[in-house]
Amino acid sequence: MTALPTVVPAEDWEKARAELLTAEKEATRALDRLAAQRRRLPMVRFGEYTFESPSGPVTLLELFGDQQQLALYQFMHTGPDHFCPGCTNFTNQVTDLEGLARDGMAWATVSDMPLDQMSGYWKQQGWTVPFASSAGTTFSADCGAGGGFLLNVFLRDGDTVYRTYSTGQRGVDRLMFVPNILDLAPYGRQEEWEDSPAGWPQHPTYG
Repeated sequence: MTALPTVVPAEDWEKARAELLTAEKEATRALDRLAAQRRRLPMVRFGEYTFESPSGPVTLLELFGDQQQLALYQFMHTGPDHFCPGCTNFTNQVTDLEGLARDGMAWATVSDMPLDQMSGYWKQQGWTVPFASSAGTTFSADCGAGGGFLLNVFLRDGDTVYRTYSTGQRGVDRLMFVPNILDLAPYGRQEEWEDSPAGWPQHPTYG
């Protein structure tokens, strides 16, 4: 039988919830401070790259469309017959690109996968997220992705592109809808790395 949280009277629950709320508000204020610090990061001029897209060659600058800011996700390339489950899970949760555009930001995904492989996978998954292949370029290496996944943020000033931010690993994880909703649930994500009470259901992250 799966373990359950302790059952307590309503007043005890309210007290425990109030204590957690205090900690949550402290974390929120800390995140606000980080966001303010992030907005003050300097930027670095980035090189020119040409990717292959379903409509033909496309430059990094062209991925901006008519927006000044661009969020660009580097989808991990794990071979001709395998697709990164983490990147797949992440891409499944990329939504409301129109909302991003209304606030001046474009979104695209690139990968060192060949274009045909990306196109087939995008069709299989039913994704409408804009994509291009960075295969044959040094873009992934120049970003420091190291063969992994990475989210970059770019800003353009006219025709000049600057890199303003990048994040990977848990920095990408915190952007995902499903894991963050599960973090609010009593059983959490049910992954074995989590600090959960004894008896809580847990399994390997990609099991």
